[in-house]
Amino acid sequence: MQSWCSDCKEALNSLVKNVMIWCISHLSLSLCSRSRRTGQYNVQRCKGSGKAPYQRCSSQDSLDEQAMVDYFKEVEIIQRSGDAETQEDLQLKVADEGEQEEAWLMEAGLATLFDESASDGEDSIVLLSTLTRTQAAAVERRVETLKQTLRKRNKPYSVPDVREIFKPSPASQSKVRNGAGPDTPGGGADAETDINLEVSFSEQALIYKEGLKVTQPQNEADDRLPDFRVSQDKTGQTRVGDLSAEDMKKVRRLVLIEMSALFDTCGIEVKAHKALKVKVRESGLFGVSLSTLLEQDQRRILGTKVPLILQHLISHIEEQGLDTEGVLRIPGAATRVKAVCHELEHKFYEGMFPWESLKQHDAASLLKLFIRELPYPLLTVEYFNAFISVLKLPTKKQQLQALNLLLLLLPEPNRDTLKALMEFFQRVTDHKDRNKMTLNNVAVVMAPNIFMCKGFRSKISEQQEFAMATGTANIVRLLVRYQNLLWTIPKFVLNQVRKHNMENQRKMNRDRAVKKLLKKMAYDRERASDKQEKNTEAEGGFIRVQAPQFSMVSMAIQLTEDLKASDVLTRFLSQERSLSVKREDLCLYEMGGNIKERCLDEETYIKAVLELNPSAEWVIKSVQH
Repeated sequence: MQSWCSDCKEALNSLVKNVMIWCISHLSLSLCSRSRRTGQYNVQRCKGSGKAPYQRCSSQDSLDEQAMVDYFKEVEIIQRSGDAETQEDLQLKVADEGEQEEAWLMEAGLATLFDESASDGEDSIVLLSTLTRTQAAAVERRVETLKQTLRKRNKPYSVPDVREIFKPSPASQSKVRNGAGPDTPGGGADAETDINLEVSFSEQALIYKEGLKVTQPQNEADDRLPDFRVSQDKTGQTRVGDLSAEDMKKVRRLVLIEMSALFDTCGIEVKAHKALKVKVRESGLFGVSLSTLLEQDQRRILGTKVPLILQHLISHIEEQGLDTEGVLRIPGAATRVKAVCHELEHKFYEGMFPWESLKQHDAASLLKLFIRELPYPLLTVEYFNAFISVLKLPTKKQQLQALNLLLLLLPEPNRDTLKALMEFFQRVTDHKDRNKMTLNNVAVVMAPNIFMCKGFRSKISEQQEFAMATGTANIVRLLVRYQNLLWTIPKFVLNQVRKHNMENQRKMNRDRAVKKLLKKMAYDRERASDKQEKNTEAEGGFIRVQAPQFSMVSMAIQLTEDLKASDVLTRFLSQERSLSVKREDLCLYEMGGNIKERCLDEETYIKAVLELNPSAEWVIKSVQH
């Protein structure tokens, strides 16, 4: 009887999914009809659609019914493949009341706000001094929630009064009344397609909420993708990987606070999951964690940032030609894919695998299998719900801003691997006229592979999966379409890092003065003398560039309004013609002052950076791509 009920349940679930697919084939999903109360997508009938029901999606702007049929076909292929048989499902757990706030404060570097014995007390004070009003409100909210939780449990606690932590100064109160946060220039709203990277995203969301855009047009949530514009910043764009590990640690803390502030400002609660430990493979290719894979790969090729097996699969698919119709969509033969997977496990690292015999569609199936078989999701357990919640934000601009912050929060292996995938998907869509794989087609095929991770897949119903389908596909579309914006560090975050570093330097200087270490003071005077000489040189119209990696002592270059990083590199290569290094492998770094080190993009204006960081030194180094 129990077996009969199980079979009936499986048949019923299959029937529900088939009905859903039929509905999508004859009805049009519209994001603009998403209920604000429930977060579910309402189904509206197509009006005047003369399109054949199974004509493949050719639009880059909106998801049609056939594209969503492809989504559920991909889900069916995943279920038939039976990946989960080889590995224990990831067990997800929602953090207990108060536990989430403690974990959040620790991750933000603010453990001292609930634990006086924490070692980061002084650094926490410096960090708090850099926050905007919305960021401070996000911290205050979590401190207050933790305080109330501890009070309910009758536990002794040393959580300080939040009113004392965030007591605003008269100047900041004036800024709040005028609609701008601390260190926030202006406060006016930009056009909907203009991306402002100088003002905190959560501050912009608050301005939007407070009256400038109280009533939204009905088509605001439509799934068309606008052409966003970023005004040129003379201090240059800062990409992921351009900063030192020390400064990236500060970036991550600030971005966590900012991301939470953005969701808080928009009234969206995001519950973080935590993963319970499961047994995972400690070697191999499929079903192995990214950190383990990279440890294996770096023993073979130093500096590897993306798993070698994924790099080889992408290269093989591209070598066979991206003009193949249905690449990524048409699955390989299941039995053949399973056999190839087994062969790769045994022959890949020995260099004995016969790549020439691997069919393109089989390689694409293996690529998707690799993503699905990761023991922990590529988007991480901690931020999985946040990624899902992105589309609850009211505007496309805010959705893009939230994705930008979330990508910066991902661990480096996850972020680099995701970036490699998105760049590959973009190259696939560049051949859409021949392979029939538009941005939408790629998004709906890859969304279930990225989002339907083990553990999560088994926790949701067929109806929830149906509701998530369009949302997750749209998130993948945003990740592919706007990747040149998303893998960058917003200027307002970088400015907060600079302020943090300056405050730390002031404190260090005060400590030196108190201790009166004569030897140190003599050294400081010598350094100050050097810097004064450098500054005098800059004021006199020159900067001095060093390249110790290439044995060059220094090079004086005249400082003009139009001098760019590219000009400095050109001048260096013209003087060092004996070097075998390629131009694209060189970078001019801003070092010292209020930043540890920063690789400058070639369009950076040197004088603009010098005004922001007068004590900066200029060093040319080779970079690893």
